[in-house]
Amino acid sequence: MWGIYHARLHTTLKTQQWLPRGARILIALSGGQDSVCLTRLLLDLQPYWQWFLAAVHCDHRWRADSAANANFVQALAQQWHLPCEVVSAPPLPKTEAAARSWRYQVFETVAKALDCTHVVTAHTQSDRAESLLLHLLRGTSPDGLATLLPSRALGAIQLVRPLLGMTRAETAAFCQTYGLPVWQDATNHHLNYRRNRLRLELIPYLQAHFNPNVEEVLAQTAELLASDRAYFEAEVERLAPTVIREHPPALERLRLRELPLALQRRLIQRFLRQHLKRGIDFSLIEAVRPLITAGNGSQTSTLPGGYHLRVCGQWLELIRPTAPPPESVPADQGERSPPLPPLY
Repeated sequence: MWGIYHARLHTTLKTQQWLPRGARILIALSGGQDSVCLTRLLLDLQPYWQWFLAAVHCDHRWRADSAANANFVQALAQQWHLPCEVVSAPPLPKTEAAARSWRYQVFETVAKALDCTHVVTAHTQSDRAESLLLHLLRGTSPDGLATLLPSRALGAIQLVRPLLGMTRAETAAFCQTYGLPVWQDATNHHLNYRRNRLRLELIPYLQAHFNPNVEEVLAQTAELLASDRAYFEAEVERLAPTVIREHPPALERLRLRELPLALQRRLIQRFLRQHLKRGIDFSLIEAVRPLITAGNGSQTSTLPGGYHLRVCGQWLELIRPTAPPPESVPADQGERSPPLPPLY
């Protein structure tokens, strides 16, 4: 088979080199229209690219028909002479975040077992637009809006999303044109999931009343933000050795003072993530920034984990939490210096 969507993907892959000739590729195959479209496209392009192709299906065991879904995928893969592994989930918290984390662990594990260099998922332009809106409504940074990158590292494997140039309507049209069987997941219509409500209610409303091309516009915005994110990440890597001291942990505040605000925030964020590992949000970064010009001895309020950042000359030093003194120690054994007042 060869049509307009084959030509588009073939041209994109020649330009971007996301899936080089001869690559060993693991396809995430759910059985839905997007993953079926992606699998068929790659199989049809395989003679031109000499790929090794295999598939993996993740059974979350959330639905009563999940076993039937897995059997459908296995039968389709067998019909297409595609090696396929089905992996069933252990008991999981029923959250999208837990399921996503488990899926990507499975992708990496199976890819390594099959000596695959790339994992491909069937995220579309529509998914990218929805993710941007979800993150925007929840509250996030510009980096958080640069969602669903076309290619990123998954451990030692490269994760690729080749269908970000296609909408969900186009993958449906592809499956219909070529008579491809598709598994219908009834949970895609349950409005108790935020993404479904956005997909079924908000996006159509925006298309009808604001912009019929809203998915394309939002996806383009995500792509522009992704380019900015890549630039800033490179700048942070370049500047980090001049700003961040590893032992003892500290930020060089005089150097920070010379940098634009956007880089100040990203370097502070990098430092805090490295040492606190949790609870790093906009308000926390903004609580640290005034220390760049504050007087000696100034410090933040308590940070996650009981840490503080304190001005010590040219440095913003990370003060680790200390255990409280034993109650048996008399209060009159020497004078203690009064604690430094918090910055806020």
